[in-house]
Amino acid sequence: MPIIAPRAVPRWAPASWTQNFQTGHGWSTTGGNVGTSNLNDTTEFVRGTQSVSITTAGRATANAASVDQANVQRLGGAPLNLTGKAIRLLFKVSDVTKLRWISFYVGTSGLANNFRWRAHTNTTTQNWVQSGEWVMVTLQWGDVQAAAGSFSLTPDRVPSTRTGFTDLRFQVIDAGTGPCTVRLQSVEIVDDTKTSYANGLVSITFDDSWSDVFDNGRPAMDTYGFRGTTYTIADQIGTAQKYNLAQLKAAQNLSGWEVAGHAYKGAVHEARYDGSTAAVVDADAAALRGWLVENGFHGDSFAYPGGRFGKTTDGVSVESLVARYFSTGRSIIAEDTREAVPPPMPTRLRSLTGISSASAGLANPANLTGPGGLLDRAQLSGGWLILCFHRIVAGTPASSADCNRDDFAAIMRAISSRGMTVLPVGDVIR
Repeated sequence: MPIIAPRAVPRWAPASWTQNFQTGHGWSTTGGNVGTSNLNDTTEFVRGTQSVSITTAGRATANAASVDQANVQRLGGAPLNLTGKAIRLLFKVSDVTKLRWISFYVGTSGLANNFRWRAHTNTTTQNWVQSGEWVMVTLQWGDVQAAAGSFSLTPDRVPSTRTGFTDLRFQVIDAGTGPCTVRLQSVEIVDDTKTSYANGLVSITFDDSWSDVFDNGRPAMDTYGFRGTTYTIADQIGTAQKYNLAQLKAAQNLSGWEVAGHAYKGAVHEARYDGSTAAVVDADAAALRGWLVENGFHGDSFAYPGGRFGKTTDGVSVESLVARYFSTGRSIIAEDTREAVPPPMPTRLRSLTGISSASAGLANPANLTGPGGLLDRAQLSGGWLILCFHRIVAGTPASSADCNRDDFAAIMRAISSRGMTVLPVGDVIR
């Protein structure tokens, strides 16, 4: 099958302020554990003629809690107004296995007063940041992690101020297993999601084509006119407990849903794209897009099986293969930040999964809808919140993949009561 070019191309978010770290940028390194640094690194860059590089001392010890920290910062600069704004970072980690996390600070008085974001937390499962690649991360007020000094956050996670920031810091903390090198190419200020969606933006998505979503989820969404995105496994349509073709067409044609792609073959879905060869992935994604077109479905979005977007077993980028047929790729990573509009990396969209009373933390329905939960953060402080459900069940959830239909209805009421905009993923991109 020939490549089917994606129809939707996300627009670029222009920056109102940019630091690209060219000659004379005025930033410096600090922290007790800087190994080496190069504030004018001409060896690796993607803008201008240089970037900034910093390597932690990397004093590997048997104690995993023994880690090193290194910072690149600017203190006492011209005050920045971040009202209605987000911070966009462009950086590269040479080896993510050496990284614990990356944080970013804004503040005053030498950062005695500050807000802090976690730009990336390294995990042993799925990492949004991959080794040796340039990545963009957008930090919005809805994801600020902590406040210090005279700065504070309300119970709804609204910051005490969003303007007058003179100090900025990019912080690298290693994993205690050796030196970690990070290159910082730019720090930028862009419009946040609230600029376009004053009460916040939500996309309600479903994986794996379970028919109980049609029976128990769709009616609760129809009550408010909410439209979802269902990510489809093509060869499972019409099998036990899954959508049949008539239901899938009803979701699109009668309720306005986006019917999107998840895999063509269930067997490939179970193997995951990063557990298959490039030839298998390319054939599956091509067949899936062809199946959608042949059956009259308009979706241009994709969700990676298992949320995994790394490399195939023979070393080819899964993202690059999927991008031949779909405009976006959705993960199930929500470790640190939500998505922005437009998303800086549309083939690596973040989402919150495991939304169930069987889950703890952000994904528990009570926490999601409660004060300071992700609905509040998206509504009051920005961020495109992509929710990922699997099954909507009538009884007690058997696992984090099951959301009780009453909990689901309560989440829909909470979204409606906040006046939040609800759109399928493809509509946001278009």
